[in-house]
Amino acid sequence: MFFLIFLPSSISILYFLFASENQILMFNFKTMRKHLVTVSLLLTSLFTNAYALNNNSDFNNGWKFTLSDSACYSFVNYNPSSWKTVNLPHDWSVDLPFESTAEGCTGFLKGGIGWYSKTFDTPDNFVDKKCYIVFDGVYNNSEYWINGRKLGFHPYGYSPFFYDISDYLNPKGQENRISVRIDHSRYADSRWYTGSGIYRETQLIFTDKLHIPVWGTFVTTPVVSSERATVNIEVRVKNDYSGPRAGEVRTSYFDSKNKKVGEKLTSFLIEAGKEMKINQSVEISNPSLWDVDSPSMYLAKSEILVDGNVVDTKETPFGIRSIKFDAKKGFFLNGKNMKIKGVCLHHDASMIGAALVEDVWRRRLQTLKDGGCNAIRLSHNPGADAFLELCDEMGFLVQEEFFDEWDYPKDKRLNMDEQSIDYITRGYCEYFQEWAERDLKNVMLRSRNHPCIFQWSIGNEIEWTYKGCKESTGFFSADAGGGYFWNQPPYSTQRIREEWAKQPKQTYDIGRTAKKLAAWTREMDTTRPVTANCILPSISYETGYIDALDVAGFSYRRVMYDYAHKNYPDKPAMGTENLGQWHEWKAVIERDYIPGMFIWTGVDYLGEVGTKGREWPQRAIGCGLLDLAGFEKPSFHMMKSLWTDAPFIAIYSQTANKSSYVEKDGKFTDKDPKKPWTQRLWVWEDVNSHWNYTKGEKVVVEIYSNCDEIELFQNGKSLGKRFLKDFEDHIYKWSVDFKDGNIVAKGKKNGKKTTSAIYTTKETNSIKLSVDKVAVDANNTDVIHVTAQLIDRNGRNISWEEKEITFNIGGNYRLLGVENGDHLNVLNYKSNTVKTYKGRALLVLQATDKAGILNINANSGSISSNDLKVEVK
Repeated sequence: MFFLIFLPSSISILYFLFASENQILMFNFKTMRKHLVTVSLLLTSLFTNAYALNNNSDFNNGWKFTLSDSACYSFVNYNPSSWKTVNLPHDWSVDLPFESTAEGCTGFLKGGIGWYSKTFDTPDNFVDKKCYIVFDGVYNNSEYWINGRKLGFHPYGYSPFFYDISDYLNPKGQENRISVRIDHSRYADSRWYTGSGIYRETQLIFTDKLHIPVWGTFVTTPVVSSERATVNIEVRVKNDYSGPRAGEVRTSYFDSKNKKVGEKLTSFLIEAGKEMKINQSVEISNPSLWDVDSPSMYLAKSEILVDGNVVDTKETPFGIRSIKFDAKKGFFLNGKNMKIKGVCLHHDASMIGAALVEDVWRRRLQTLKDGGCNAIRLSHNPGADAFLELCDEMGFLVQEEFFDEWDYPKDKRLNMDEQSIDYITRGYCEYFQEWAERDLKNVMLRSRNHPCIFQWSIGNEIEWTYKGCKESTGFFSADAGGGYFWNQPPYSTQRIREEWAKQPKQTYDIGRTAKKLAAWTREMDTTRPVTANCILPSISYETGYIDALDVAGFSYRRVMYDYAHKNYPDKPAMGTENLGQWHEWKAVIERDYIPGMFIWTGVDYLGEVGTKGREWPQRAIGCGLLDLAGFEKPSFHMMKSLWTDAPFIAIYSQTANKSSYVEKDGKFTDKDPKKPWTQRLWVWEDVNSHWNYTKGEKVVVEIYSNCDEIELFQNGKSLGKRFLKDFEDHIYKWSVDFKDGNIVAKGKKNGKKTTSAIYTTKETNSIKLSVDKVAVDANNTDVIHVTAQLIDRNGRNISWEEKEITFNIGGNYRLLGVENGDHLNVLNYKSNTVKTYKGRALLVLQATDKAGILNINANSGSISSNDLKVEVK
């Protein structure tokens, strides 16, 4: 049983410190970033001796960047003023053109070698102080210098890390320059798009020599109920003075309304150069529990006091909740049994690449939430801290995954057996032995306080990389057509053990490595279960791999649920990578002991193409519930019909000759008996959201709905009432002779009614622009999404005709890019012109630091749009 309370680490937030002789005041500018101008004026008036870093409120703005390489770039006397000015997070690969000669595994976008540089002044009162620089993620093989002196090297592109630069700073009042070299010349070092650069946030932290170090707090709750919660906090205190120091740690707890709900004061004495842990515990009465429907948050404010004066402060948001996985009954959140309705996500967001832009992901996550999703698997790497903060706030459970490779490499182009060895595909495997422990632990130190995280995954489909695993199962490929996806293992458990015993031993053993990774994980946190995504669970049960896990995760092996429950009844198991199909969810809800599943994927992603059937110009995989622009796809509506309770109808259609179904005597069956609905894979069937066909043409109408019954009408005439229970594939179907007009579906669920319709549309008459925000702040951060929709003269959406449209934008803005959602279109992201796909396209703009009005319209030749105005305040 696992009980926990978690909080996001606020040490990874930039603080400005304002010091008098005995006191340091810390201001968390990240949580106040929408009010920076007001705060800046206030602080200037209050603190005449306050210091700031080039008047910036964080360390993300005003970096210099060049996509070139020279040994002299790190020299003290080198001047990078001619380099491009960029703000972080920044991904340079997504700004490059798609190239057919590049590797499809990373989306036909290349990497290279790039440098970043930024200057800042040493504060005038930098006495008895410390300075840290924290990087949340840099892709990859990066090196660091400050004032010409090398700080270090970091190979992994997904783990956070920091440097203590206190002793490297120039004297107070003088300028310092940090230089970063990133070598992503091995640009095909992954099976998906990685991006290149400092693509996550960076923080500069100043503090006293007696301080709470980076990622220095950890909160748990051994007791959680609606009546009370016991909150424990571990606060690390570090003394970098030359002598001992005495003081107190005071932790105060506040609810979401800023009401103090608890406090603890602990005295300490710490020797010079030492670090100690202080554990404090309080009880909170009638706590507001964090869950997926009401993600209530608290704040722990930990202060170090010396002689009554505050010398260091650490604020930590946290949530109170409990989790439990039961091998017989499934998953419990706060004592309530529930199903995990999850999706897997890669970290790219189309036109912004891997750069974490909060508003872009907020829009995507909200759409998934509206579709019933309550969980995210970060696949196959640790996510950004800012992304985890979003999940805390929005109420998503998160499985954070550490690695896609362990001791041996995967073929980046073919996924399974290594076929070739060349420079550009060499990945993290080459550094695993030396770096895995510190990378894993850094991820956990940064992430373990987020209430959203409920599982740690130590690996993804690792079995392919160890010789003998595949051979011992009796399966020799993961070809769905060959039966692997749909059949039980051909060998008995005893036969599998015998076959594994015959395999030649390698330098590294999968079971021993799994135990090592799991032990490191539990060393940092025992409040969450350890899991992994197992592609060959029948052998992983026998090698010691699954022995190391608390919850066994299955990759596309729903047929193994009963096998696992029968042969290993005490080990919880669940789907950790699944197809976005009804047959997958059906297997979950029919078994109380299966907690849930994660669909591959929530959103289409760049890369994992370039092989047979996925050739240029396919830049992405089209298996997401949302497309590259974040628009809803048919599979989204199917899963929404399964995952939500409010009456819902989505209507799609296809000509009978293209439909996956054949109708006979009013009954529908799968047209291809070799591809029944029970074995459908990643990409959804070919269906349309329009009602535009040839008169008299036979059309199959498909409806995805949770309604118990639906009556269909064509031009006002009833085509009959049908019932969901009569469609075992959970899809309502009618065969209709096409005629201009409309199709209307009227449904009922538990006595509640709903209606939906599709219409015959004429040719494009105009462009309808809509925007998700009418006002944003001039903060270099806020984003607006402008959707362009082709419409006919009746104002109805067109999804069967395409036009090239040009956006016309006036005002101060940053163009993040355009997207149409078509994974077969290698468009120019950084353009104001784009061709629609299914009648629509997306423009994404970001505010600068200048206020004003954005005037936006669009045209396609003589066809024009409405005018939009967005205020930048």
